[in-house]
Amino acid sequence: MKEKIQQFLKEISAFSGENKEEVEQFRIKYLSKKGLIPSLFGEFRAVAPELRKEMGQALNELKIKAQDKFNQLTEKLDDNSQETDNDLDLSLPVDFHELGARHPLSIVRNSIIEIFARLGYTISEGPEIEDDMHNFTALNFPLDHPARDMQDTFFIEKNPDIALRTHTSSVQVRVMKNQKPPIRTISPGRVFRNEAISARAHCIFHQVEGLYINKNVSFADLKQTLLYFSREFFGENTQIRLRPSYFPFTEPSAEMDISCNICGGKGCNICKYTGWVEILGCGMVDPNVLENCGIDSEIYTGFAFGMGIERIAMLKYQINDIRLFFENNKRFLKQFESAN
Repeated sequence: MKEKIQQFLKEISAFSGENKEEVEQFRIKYLSKKGLIPSLFGEFRAVAPELRKEMGQALNELKIKAQDKFNQLTEKLDDNSQETDNDLDLSLPVDFHELGARHPLSIVRNSIIEIFARLGYTISEGPEIEDDMHNFTALNFPLDHPARDMQDTFFIEKNPDIALRTHTSSVQVRVMKNQKPPIRTISPGRVFRNEAISARAHCIFHQVEGLYINKNVSFADLKQTLLYFSREFFGENTQIRLRPSYFPFTEPSAEMDISCNICGGKGCNICKYTGWVEILGCGMVDPNVLENCGIDSEIYTGFAFGMGIERIAMLKYQINDIRLFFENNKRFLKQFESAN
């Protein structure tokens, strides 16, 4: 036993753990319940009585040295760990996290809202899943209108017809049914149409539709409102023209063009060398629509307009493929950081 004690003392004195795993193995080897030192205490019972005092002192010394060694190594490793954690080089450059940017559609949408807010327009929102009444019937769509066909609309169920809204005019119906004139509101939102996806069209896009109803509202009010918007958004030299058109919910109806902001009206590939670019549809609210929504068409008149945000953004930023707005390509989106 005396030889074992001397051997263990040498091993303990020579041991130097480099990490916590090695120090833990040292503790298990010498100090755990099944370790070498407790096993020596088990053998101590067989020591001759005249040697017990000497062996007992040697065993206690061995145990104390092993415990002290373990404590010293543990404290040393803890101190080194703290020094490493606090060892910061304040001269190193800061690792800034890259910040994102608003989507170009959000930038254009917010700009449109801000312009109409100056004219007193409020924002109205509604559900993206609509019934036939709000999406078609109340807006004076005939039963045989092509927009009711499956080719144009994503129907969710039949009888009653429930579909993804094809325009945000459905929000205007809700406003007219729940609010008395005067009404001055815009309805931005996402809409859905069953169209083939290409560079110029998508099955998902965004609209901003406007509505103004009051006494003695005229087509001249509509024209002046749209002229103000066009010059605020595209520049003070922008000109507009209104071409006769047809929409079920307005009469008379028109499509509005602006002078091409790329070539200044001289003609380019963007405006197909006409000098004009179509941006929206508009017109005076059909009396049938007013009556369907509980508004007396003998007292009140109004106008409505609607524009696609993607189309406005493509003109503003000279983008030739609508699909870029939906692909989340970081190289594309980083171009608009300066517009935030």
